[in-house]
Amino acid sequence: MLHLTILAVGKLKEDYLRKGVAEYQKRLTPFVKLKIVELPDSPLGKDLEIAKTAEGKKICAALKKNAYVCAFDPGGKTLTSEELAQWLGEREMEGKEVMLIIGGASGLAPEVLAQAHEVLSFSALTFPHQLFRLILVEQLYRGFKILRGEKYHL
Repeated sequence: MLHLTILAVGKLKEDYLRKGVAEYQKRLTPFVKLKIVELPDSPLGKDLEIAKTAEGKKICAALKKNAYVCAFDPGGKTLTSEELAQWLGEREMEGKEVMLIIGGASGLAPEVLAQAHEVLSFSALTFPHQLFRLILVEQLYRGFKILRGEKYHL
């Protein structure tokens, strides 16, 4: 079974987001050992780069040495749901823990992107980082359903 850790900057503040993420975490239980680690976000202030750098240091410190690291960034490679399913299957076959990185409101620091084995994007659209966490767990669930040849209906 794939071991997957989502490193996310910031806490989910909205109840509907927490409930949505919890629902997909429950649905993912048969497919993956999923852990979500919330890292403290930094005050944005006048200079977003200061927050991005501080958050980047926290992310880099939390990365495990032998894990496969994938960061989500608008400039990353886009995948279809079927390609994501294939990607999950490949990661599962490798047998390494996978760490998925979601940055804060200021994005990801260059040093985080440099440590990533891969950078992916879900869309050319911009999503709030808290909403993206829900989108990510839903897409992981969809990917595992596709990978297993099961129907996906909400």
